[in-house]
Amino acid sequence: MRLVESFDESLADYQNLRQVLITGYYVVNKGALAMLSNLILKDDCLSVVISGNGNADFDYFWLRDNARDPISFDSRSHQRELFTCEVDANIRPLKADLVNNGLALQVKWPDLDEAVCYEETFLTTYAAPSDMLAMPKPMIWDVATLDDDITQISHCDVINDHGTRRLLDVVSKIGFAVITGTPRNMDAVSDLTGRIGYVRHTIFGGLWSFEANENMADSAYTPKELRPHTDGTYSHDAPGLQMLLCVDYDAKGGASIMVDGFRIATELKTTAPEIYEDLSRINVTGIYKGDGVILRAQRPVFRTDSNGSLLQVSFNNYDRDTVTLPKDDMRALYAGIRAFDRLANDSAFQWRYTLQPGDMLVFDNWRVLHGRSPFQGRRKMAGSYINREDYESAVRVNGLA
Repeated sequence: MRLVESFDESLADYQNLRQVLITGYYVVNKGALAMLSNLILKDDCLSVVISGNGNADFDYFWLRDNARDPISFDSRSHQRELFTCEVDANIRPLKADLVNNGLALQVKWPDLDEAVCYEETFLTTYAAPSDMLAMPKPMIWDVATLDDDITQISHCDVINDHGTRRLLDVVSKIGFAVITGTPRNMDAVSDLTGRIGYVRHTIFGGLWSFEANENMADSAYTPKELRPHTDGTYSHDAPGLQMLLCVDYDAKGGASIMVDGFRIATELKTTAPEIYEDLSRINVTGIYKGDGVILRAQRPVFRTDSNGSLLQVSFNNYDRDTVTLPKDDMRALYAGIRAFDRLANDSAFQWRYTLQPGDMLVFDNWRVLHGRSPFQGRRKMAGSYINREDYESAVRVNGLA
Protein backbone atom coordinates (compact mmCIF):
# COMPACT_ATOMS: atom_id res chain seq x y z
CA MET A 1 0.00 0.00 0.00
CA ARG A 2 1.56 3.30 -1.08
CA LEU A 3 1.26 6.54 0.84
CA VAL A 4 -0.31 9.20 -1.38
CA GLU A 5 2.31 11.92 -1.44
CA SER A 6 -0.02 14.89 -1.72
CA PHE A 7 -3.68 15.61 -1.15
CA ASP A 8 -4.16 17.11 -4.61
CA GLU A 9 -2.86 13.90 -6.20
CA SER A 10 -5.87 11.97 -4.96
CA LEU A 11 -8.64 14.35 -6.01
CA ALA A 12 -9.14 13.07 -9.55
CA ASP A 13 -9.21 9.47 -8.38
CA TYR A 14 -11.58 10.45 -5.61
CA GLN A 15 -14.07 12.00 -8.02
CA ASN A 16 -13.85 8.92 -10.25
CA LEU A 17 -14.64 6.71 -7.27
CA ARG A 18 -17.63 8.90 -6.39
CA GLN A 19 -19.08 8.49 -9.87
CA VAL A 20 -18.52 4.73 -9.85
CA LEU A 21 -20.12 4.24 -6.45
CA ILE A 22 -23.14 6.43 -7.18
CA THR A 23 -23.88 4.77 -10.52
CA GLY A 24 -22.96 1.30 -9.32
CA TYR A 25 -21.10 0.48 -12.55
CA TYR A 26 -17.80 -1.34 -12.60
CA VAL A 27 -15.51 -1.60 -15.58
CA VAL A 28 -13.06 -4.50 -15.53
CA ASN A 29 -10.29 -4.26 -18.11
CA LYS A 30 -9.31 -7.82 -18.91
CA GLY A 31 -6.65 -6.71 -21.38
CA ALA A 32 -5.64 -8.45 -24.55
CA LEU A 33 -3.49 -11.58 -24.60
CA ALA A 34 0.15 -10.73 -25.23
CA MET A 35 2.22 -12.57 -27.81
CA LEU A 36 5.65 -14.06 -27.14
CA SER A 37 8.47 -13.74 -29.66
CA ASN A 38 12.26 -13.54 -30.07
CA LEU A 39 13.11 -16.43 -27.75
CA ILE A 40 16.81 -16.59 -26.85
CA LEU A 41 18.55 -19.01 -24.49
CA LYS A 42 21.33 -17.02 -22.84
CA ASP A 43 24.06 -18.26 -20.49
CA ASP A 44 22.06 -17.76 -17.30
CA CYS A 45 18.55 -16.83 -18.38
CA LEU A 46 15.86 -17.17 -21.00
CA SER A 47 15.02 -14.01 -22.91
CA VAL A 48 11.71 -13.41 -24.65
CA VAL A 49 9.84 -10.41 -26.00
CA ILE A 50 6.31 -9.95 -24.62
CA SER A 51 4.14 -7.76 -26.83
CA GLY A 52 3.19 -4.60 -25.02
CA ASN A 53 5.83 -5.19 -22.34
CA GLY A 54 9.08 -5.44 -24.25
CA ASN A 55 11.99 -7.76 -23.52
CA ALA A 56 11.93 -9.89 -20.37
CA ASP A 57 14.66 -12.11 -18.91
CA PHE A 58 13.74 -15.14 -16.78
CA ASP A 59 16.41 -16.77 -14.64
CA TYR A 60 16.66 -20.48 -15.40
CA PHE A 61 16.52 -21.57 -11.78
CA TRP A 62 13.47 -19.33 -11.22
CA LEU A 63 11.71 -20.89 -14.20
CA ARG A 64 12.42 -24.41 -12.95
CA ASP A 65 11.41 -23.53 -9.37
CA ASN A 66 8.09 -22.11 -10.59
CA ALA A 67 7.20 -24.81 -13.10
CA ARG A 68 3.49 -25.61 -13.00
CA ASP A 69 3.70 -29.25 -14.09
CA PRO A 70 1.95 -31.88 -11.87
CA ILE A 71 5.25 -33.15 -10.46
CA SER A 72 6.49 -29.71 -9.41
CA PHE A 73 3.23 -28.03 -8.41
CA ASP A 74 -0.14 -29.04 -6.94
CA SER A 75 -2.67 -26.83 -8.71
CA ARG A 76 -5.48 -27.81 -6.31
CA SER A 77 -3.72 -26.56 -3.18
CA HIS A 78 -1.55 -24.02 -5.02
CA GLN A 79 1.46 -25.49 -3.24
CA ARG A 80 4.92 -26.15 -4.60
CA GLU A 81 5.77 -29.87 -4.63
CA LEU A 82 9.28 -29.36 -5.94
CA PHE A 83 12.13 -30.13 -3.52
CA THR A 84 13.96 -26.95 -4.46
CA CYS A 85 17.25 -27.70 -2.74
CA GLU A 86 17.72 -30.79 -4.95
CA VAL A 87 17.56 -28.77 -8.17
CA ASP A 88 20.95 -28.20 -9.80
CA ALA A 89 21.94 -24.61 -9.08
CA ASN A 90 23.20 -24.28 -12.65
CA ILE A 91 20.24 -25.93 -14.33
CA ARG A 92 19.36 -24.83 -17.85
CA PRO A 93 16.82 -26.02 -20.42
CA LEU A 94 17.64 -28.80 -22.86
CA LYS A 95 15.26 -27.14 -25.29
CA ALA A 96 12.77 -24.27 -25.38
CA ASP A 97 10.12 -23.33 -27.96
CA LEU A 98 7.26 -20.90 -28.39
CA VAL A 99 3.99 -22.79 -28.95
CA ASN A 100 0.27 -22.15 -29.38
CA ASN A 101 0.88 -19.31 -31.83
CA GLY A 102 3.15 -17.48 -29.41
CA LEU A 103 0.80 -17.69 -26.43
CA ALA A 104 2.98 -20.08 -24.43
CA LEU A 105 6.57 -21.13 -23.80
CA GLN A 106 7.44 -24.83 -23.68
CA VAL A 107 10.62 -25.88 -21.89
CA LYS A 108 12.27 -29.29 -21.64
CA TRP A 109 14.18 -29.61 -18.36
CA PRO A 110 16.87 -32.24 -17.79
CA ASP A 111 15.23 -33.54 -14.58
CA LEU A 112 11.70 -34.00 -16.02
CA ASP A 113 10.45 -36.48 -18.57
CA GLU A 114 7.77 -34.16 -19.95
CA ALA A 115 8.19 -30.61 -21.21
CA VAL A 116 6.74 -27.81 -19.05
CA CYS A 117 4.39 -25.19 -20.51
CA TYR A 118 4.53 -21.58 -19.26
CA GLU A 119 1.47 -19.59 -20.34
CA GLU A 120 1.89 -16.04 -21.63
CA THR A 121 -0.27 -14.71 -18.79
CA PHE A 122 2.06 -16.30 -16.23
CA LEU A 123 5.17 -14.84 -17.84
CA THR A 124 3.58 -11.41 -18.22
CA THR A 125 2.57 -11.38 -14.54
CA TYR A 126 6.12 -12.07 -13.37
CA ALA A 127 8.11 -10.31 -16.08
CA ALA A 128 9.16 -7.57 -13.65
CA PRO A 129 9.45 -7.29 -9.85
CA SER A 130 6.14 -6.38 -8.25
CA ASP A 131 4.64 -5.88 -4.81
CA MET A 132 2.62 -9.04 -4.23
CA LEU A 133 1.15 -7.51 -1.04
CA ALA A 134 -0.09 -4.37 -2.79
CA MET A 135 -3.59 -3.15 -1.98
CA PRO A 136 -5.69 -0.59 -3.88
CA LYS A 137 -4.27 2.92 -3.87
CA PRO A 138 -5.82 4.82 -0.94
CA MET A 139 -7.63 8.09 -1.53
CA ILE A 140 -6.78 10.40 1.31
CA TRP A 141 -9.48 12.74 2.55
CA ASP A 142 -10.53 15.28 5.12
CA VAL A 143 -13.98 16.50 6.07
CA ALA A 144 -14.06 19.18 3.34
CA THR A 145 -13.63 16.67 0.53
CA LEU A 146 -15.49 13.60 1.78
CA ASP A 147 -18.93 13.32 0.16
CA ASP A 148 -21.52 11.42 2.21
CA ASP A 149 -22.94 10.01 -1.03
CA ILE A 150 -20.00 7.62 -1.38
CA THR A 151 -19.86 6.55 2.28
CA GLN A 152 -23.30 4.93 2.42
CA ILE A 153 -24.41 1.60 0.95
CA SER A 154 -27.75 -0.05 1.64
CA HIS A 155 -27.84 -3.46 3.26
CA CYS A 156 -29.91 -4.74 0.32
CA ASP A 157 -27.20 -3.69 -2.10
CA VAL A 158 -24.47 -5.34 -0.06
CA ILE A 159 -26.19 -8.74 0.08
CA ASN A 160 -27.10 -8.70 -3.63
CA ASP A 161 -24.80 -9.89 -6.41
CA HIS A 162 -21.43 -8.10 -6.36
CA GLY A 163 -22.49 -6.19 -3.23
CA THR A 164 -19.50 -7.35 -1.22
CA ARG A 165 -17.23 -6.13 -4.01
CA ARG A 166 -18.83 -2.72 -3.91
CA LEU A 167 -18.46 -2.51 -0.13
CA LEU A 168 -14.81 -3.55 -0.26
CA ASP A 169 -14.14 -1.07 -3.05
CA VAL A 170 -15.30 1.79 -0.84
CA VAL A 171 -13.48 0.58 2.27
CA SER A 172 -10.23 -0.11 0.42
CA LYS A 173 -10.26 3.39 -1.10
CA ILE A 174 -11.48 5.71 1.68
CA GLY A 175 -11.12 3.42 4.69
CA PHE A 176 -14.73 3.03 5.82
CA ALA A 177 -18.38 2.73 4.79
CA VAL A 178 -21.82 2.90 6.42
CA ILE A 179 -24.25 0.09 5.61
CA THR A 180 -27.79 1.41 6.08
CA GLY A 181 -30.94 -0.58 6.78
CA THR A 182 -29.12 -3.47 8.44
CA PRO A 183 -31.25 -5.88 10.53
CA ARG A 184 -30.58 -5.06 14.17
CA ASN A 185 -29.39 -8.43 15.39
CA MET A 186 -26.29 -10.59 15.77
CA ASP A 187 -27.23 -12.72 12.78
CA ALA A 188 -26.82 -9.67 10.54
CA VAL A 189 -23.39 -8.92 12.06
CA SER A 190 -22.36 -12.54 11.56
CA ASP A 191 -23.64 -12.61 7.97
CA LEU A 192 -21.91 -9.41 6.87
CA THR A 193 -18.69 -10.44 8.61
CA GLY A 194 -18.80 -13.80 6.84
CA ARG A 195 -19.10 -12.12 3.45
CA ILE A 196 -15.61 -10.68 3.98
CA GLY A 197 -13.79 -13.13 6.24
CA TYR A 198 -14.51 -14.75 9.55
CA VAL A 199 -15.11 -13.47 13.05
CA ARG A 200 -11.91 -12.76 14.96
CA HIS A 201 -11.99 -13.81 18.61
CA THR A 202 -10.35 -11.51 21.15
CA ILE A 203 -10.61 -10.91 24.89
CA PHE A 204 -14.02 -9.40 24.11
CA GLY A 205 -15.21 -12.63 22.47
CA GLY A 206 -16.22 -13.15 18.85
CA LEU A 207 -19.44 -11.33 18.13
CA TRP A 208 -20.01 -8.79 20.85
CA SER A 209 -22.47 -6.13 21.98
CA PHE A 210 -22.04 -3.28 24.41
CA GLU A 211 -23.56 -0.20 25.94
CA ALA A 212 -22.45 2.08 28.75
CA ASN A 213 -21.23 -0.21 31.55
CA GLU A 214 -19.04 1.15 34.32
CA ASN A 215 -18.07 -2.38 35.39
CA MET A 216 -16.06 -2.96 32.19
CA ALA A 217 -12.36 -2.05 32.24
CA ASP A 218 -12.42 -0.19 28.93
CA SER A 219 -13.12 3.43 27.99
CA ALA A 220 -15.39 2.32 25.11
CA TYR A 221 -17.98 1.21 27.69
CA THR A 222 -18.50 4.72 29.09
CA PRO A 223 -20.74 7.53 27.79
CA LYS A 224 -17.77 9.93 27.89
CA GLU A 225 -16.08 11.36 24.81
CA LEU A 226 -13.91 8.81 23.03
CA ARG A 227 -11.12 10.56 21.17
CA PRO A 228 -9.99 9.13 17.79
CA HIS A 229 -7.85 6.02 18.08
CA THR A 230 -7.18 2.62 16.55
CA ASP A 231 -8.01 -0.63 18.34
CA GLY A 232 -5.60 -3.36 19.37
CA THR A 233 -2.39 -1.40 19.88
CA TYR A 234 -1.73 -3.96 22.63
CA SER A 235 -2.01 -6.79 20.09
CA HIS A 236 0.94 -7.87 17.93
CA ASP A 237 -1.56 -8.22 15.09
CA ALA A 238 -4.20 -5.52 15.45
CA PRO A 239 -7.66 -6.25 13.99
CA GLY A 240 -7.89 -5.39 10.30
CA LEU A 241 -11.55 -4.43 9.98
CA GLN A 242 -14.14 -3.51 12.56
CA MET A 243 -17.89 -3.96 12.04
CA LEU A 244 -20.01 -1.78 14.32
CA LEU A 245 -23.82 -1.98 14.18
CA CYS A 246 -26.14 0.46 15.94
CA VAL A 247 -28.80 -1.75 17.53
CA ASP A 248 -30.57 0.86 19.61
CA TYR A 249 -30.28 4.64 19.94
CA ASP A 250 -32.37 6.77 22.27
CA ALA A 251 -29.89 9.40 23.27
CA LYS A 252 -28.43 12.83 22.71
CA GLY A 253 -24.92 12.93 21.25
CA GLY A 254 -22.79 9.90 20.54
CA ALA A 255 -21.77 10.87 17.01
CA SER A 256 -19.25 8.47 15.47
CA ILE A 257 -15.98 10.05 14.37
CA MET A 258 -13.78 8.88 11.50
CA VAL A 259 -10.29 10.28 10.85
CA ASP A 260 -8.10 9.29 7.91
CA GLY A 261 -4.78 8.34 9.48
CA PHE A 262 -3.14 8.45 6.06
CA ARG A 263 -4.27 12.07 5.74
CA ILE A 264 -2.53 12.86 9.03
CA ALA A 265 0.58 11.06 7.81
CA THR A 266 0.56 13.09 4.60
CA GLU A 267 0.16 16.32 6.54
CA LEU A 268 3.05 15.55 8.90
CA LYS A 269 5.31 14.26 6.13
CA THR A 270 4.78 17.53 4.28
CA THR A 271 4.85 20.05 7.14
CA ALA A 272 6.92 18.30 9.80
CA PRO A 273 9.11 15.62 8.13
CA GLU A 274 11.24 15.11 11.25
CA ILE A 275 8.15 14.28 13.29
CA TYR A 276 6.94 11.92 10.56
CA GLU A 277 10.29 10.13 10.58
CA ASP A 278 10.28 9.87 14.38
CA LEU A 279 6.77 8.42 14.41
CA SER A 280 7.90 5.91 11.77
CA ARG A 281 10.94 4.92 13.82
CA ILE A 282 10.11 4.92 17.54
CA ASN A 283 8.06 2.05 18.91
CA VAL A 284 5.03 2.85 21.07
CA THR A 285 3.91 0.22 23.56
CA GLY A 286 0.20 -0.48 23.93
CA ILE A 287 -1.24 -2.19 26.99
CA TYR A 288 -4.54 -3.78 28.02
CA LYS A 289 -4.58 -4.52 31.74
CA GLY A 290 -7.82 -5.77 33.22
CA ASP A 291 -10.39 -8.54 33.02
CA GLY A 292 -7.71 -11.01 34.11
CA VAL A 293 -5.17 -10.27 31.36
CA ILE A 294 -2.11 -8.12 30.71
CA LEU A 295 -1.52 -7.66 26.98
CA ARG A 296 1.39 -5.70 25.54
CA ALA A 297 2.68 -5.05 22.02
CA GLN A 298 4.66 -2.31 20.33
CA ARG A 299 5.13 -0.72 16.92
CA PRO A 300 5.58 2.82 15.54
CA VAL A 301 2.58 5.08 14.96
CA PHE A 302 3.44 4.92 11.24
CA ARG A 303 4.52 1.41 10.24
CA THR A 304 6.17 1.38 6.82
CA ASP A 305 7.54 -1.28 4.47
CA SER A 306 11.15 -1.64 3.29
CA ASN A 307 10.53 1.05 0.65
CA GLY A 308 9.18 3.54 3.17
CA SER A 309 5.57 3.23 2.00
CA LEU A 310 2.97 3.49 4.72
CA LEU A 311 1.33 0.21 5.74
CA GLN A 312 -0.40 0.92 9.03
CA VAL A 313 -1.39 3.76 11.33
CA SER A 314 -1.49 2.66 14.96
CA PHE A 315 -2.44 5.18 17.62
CA ASN A 316 -4.30 4.88 20.92
CA ASN A 317 -3.35 7.35 23.63
CA TYR A 318 -5.72 5.62 26.07
CA ASP A 319 -3.85 2.33 25.80
CA ARG A 320 -0.32 3.74 25.61
CA ASP A 321 1.84 2.05 28.25
CA THR A 322 4.23 3.80 30.65
CA VAL A 323 7.74 3.22 29.33
CA THR A 324 11.20 4.76 29.62
CA LEU A 325 13.11 5.56 26.46
CA PRO A 326 16.45 7.26 25.80
CA LYS A 327 16.12 11.00 26.42
CA ASP A 328 16.18 12.13 22.77
CA ASP A 329 13.70 9.47 21.69
CA MET A 330 11.38 10.25 24.57
CA ARG A 331 11.25 13.92 23.68
CA ALA A 332 10.86 13.14 19.98
CA LEU A 333 8.02 10.72 20.71
CA TYR A 334 6.15 13.19 22.88
CA ALA A 335 6.51 15.85 20.19
CA GLY A 336 5.14 13.37 17.68
CA ILE A 337 2.23 12.31 19.87
CA ARG A 338 1.24 15.91 20.46
CA ALA A 339 1.38 16.73 16.75
CA PHE A 340 -0.51 13.59 15.70
CA ASP A 341 -3.23 13.85 18.35
CA ARG A 342 -3.74 17.54 17.67
CA LEU A 343 -4.52 16.77 14.03
CA ALA A 344 -6.69 13.75 14.92
CA ASN A 345 -8.81 15.99 17.12
CA ASP A 346 -8.99 18.86 14.64
CA SER A 347 -12.58 19.10 13.34
CA ALA A 348 -11.22 19.74 9.83
CA PHE A 349 -9.94 16.14 9.77
CA GLN A 350 -13.00 14.53 11.37
CA TRP A 351 -15.98 13.04 9.56
CA ARG A 352 -18.89 12.85 12.03
CA TYR A 353 -22.10 10.89 11.72
CA THR A 354 -24.65 9.83 14.33
CA LEU A 355 -25.41 6.18 13.69
CA GLN A 356 -29.10 5.37 13.70
CA PRO A 357 -30.57 1.94 14.47
CA GLY A 358 -29.72 -0.27 11.50
CA ASP A 359 -26.59 1.65 10.51
CA MET A 360 -23.42 -0.46 10.44
CA LEU A 361 -20.03 1.24 10.34
CA VAL A 362 -17.31 -0.84 8.63
CA PHE A 363 -13.80 0.56 8.83
CA ASP A 364 -10.14 -0.26 8.24
CA ASN A 365 -8.53 -0.34 11.68
CA TRP A 366 -5.06 -0.16 10.11
CA ARG A 367 -5.85 3.20 8.56
CA VAL A 368 -8.87 4.99 10.03
CA LEU A 369 -9.05 6.23 13.58
CA HIS A 370 -12.48 6.05 15.18
CA GLY A 371 -14.02 7.88 18.09
CA ARG A 372 -17.31 9.07 19.54
CA SER A 373 -18.69 12.26 21.01
CA PRO A 374 -20.15 12.09 24.56
CA PHE A 375 -23.79 11.12 24.91
CA GLN A 376 -26.66 10.88 27.35
CA GLY A 377 -29.24 8.12 27.10
CA ARG A 378 -29.26 4.63 25.64
CA ARG A 379 -26.89 3.64 22.85
CA LYS A 380 -26.45 -0.08 22.19
CA MET A 381 -23.94 -1.41 19.68
CA ALA A 382 -22.98 -4.81 18.33
CA GLY A 383 -20.03 -5.81 16.22
CA SER A 384 -17.05 -7.93 15.36
CA TYR A 385 -13.46 -7.81 14.18
CA ILE A 386 -11.95 -9.33 11.03
CA ASN A 387 -8.27 -10.21 10.66
CA ARG A 388 -6.22 -8.05 8.33
CA GLU A 389 -5.15 -10.93 6.09
CA ASP A 390 -8.77 -12.03 5.64
CA TYR A 391 -9.82 -8.52 4.65
CA GLU A 392 -6.93 -8.32 2.15
CA SER A 393 -7.87 -11.75 0.82
CA ALA A 394 -11.43 -10.60 0.16
CA VAL A 395 -10.12 -7.55 -1.70
CA ARG A 396 -7.99 -9.78 -3.95
CA VAL A 397 -10.69 -12.41 -4.49
CA ASN A 398 -13.05 -9.66 -5.62
CA GLY A 399 -10.52 -8.44 -8.19
CA LEU A 400 -9.71 -5.15 -6.49
CA ALA A 401 -5.96 -5.78 -6.05
